[in-house]
Amino acid sequence: MEITAFVGKSGTGKSFKSIGVARELGIEYIVDDGILIKGNKLLAGKSAKSEGSKIRAVKRALFMDEEHREEVRSAILSENPERILIIGTSDNMVEKIARALELGEIDERIYIEGVSTKEEIETARKHRREEGKHVIPLPTFEIKKDFSGYFMDTLKVMRMKSYGQEVYEKTVVRPSFSYLGSYTISDKVIREIVKHIASKVEGIERAYRVYTENYREGIVISVDIFILNGYNILETSTFLQKEVSKVVESMTSINILKVNVNIVKIKIKNSQ
Repeated sequence: MEITAFVGKSGTGKSFKSIGVARELGIEYIVDDGILIKGNKLLAGKSAKSEGSKIRAVKRALFMDEEHREEVRSAILSENPERILIIGTSDNMVEKIARALELGEIDERIYIEGVSTKEEIETARKHRREEGKHVIPLPTFEIKKDFSGYFMDTLKVMRMKSYGQEVYEKTVVRPSFSYLGSYTISDKVIREIVKHIASKVEGIERAYRVYTENYREGIVISVDIFILNGYNILETSTFLQKEVSKVVESMTSINILKVNVNIVKIKIKNSQ
């Protein structure tokens, strides 16, 4: 197995550039920030950026947890790649990752300064300093369950190739350990959002009760509603499910696992 390292200080745009670098070199597998990536798929591991503190994030990125380390090692052994790209903030870091995963010596090193201009590096640093933004070289749907409740956005990157355009997707997140500060979203806020959505749906008299179940991957929302007589129950409740899932996810970045709608009463208009 041939090991290539891609090295650059934190906030210089390594992860943003990584897919392009890997494709230019014909490398299909990337180890970055605690995860093993093949193309646009997460094969194993958990992103360090999903950790709640800087120290835990560093430990995750260096594969210091045995269970995490063995998960990624087993995936590498199973895939048996010819070449693999390791991304790190220093020579020492990529060497530690290679040793932890038992990949052997690093054959080639590429530095961010060799593939990015000074202007690109400074722009990346500015985004990190002012907005706390980090890039993960995977489509949002691949990492969403590990980032439920973390602000994230999809980043589509277009590269010009000799045979045309190539578009691939990355994800921008602001980790909870960002120096910009942490944030929490209470269950009460979720309930108020859902009640407001329900009040705007034609055919629903009101949301009687909203309650949530919290899981590591996201939340399950259940809502009891009073529906007005004369409206199609299935169509109305299905529309509410879709609206709740879409709007709550958009407003909070929380991964919505399921929306349960319970019809508890049919109300006749103008009845007391």
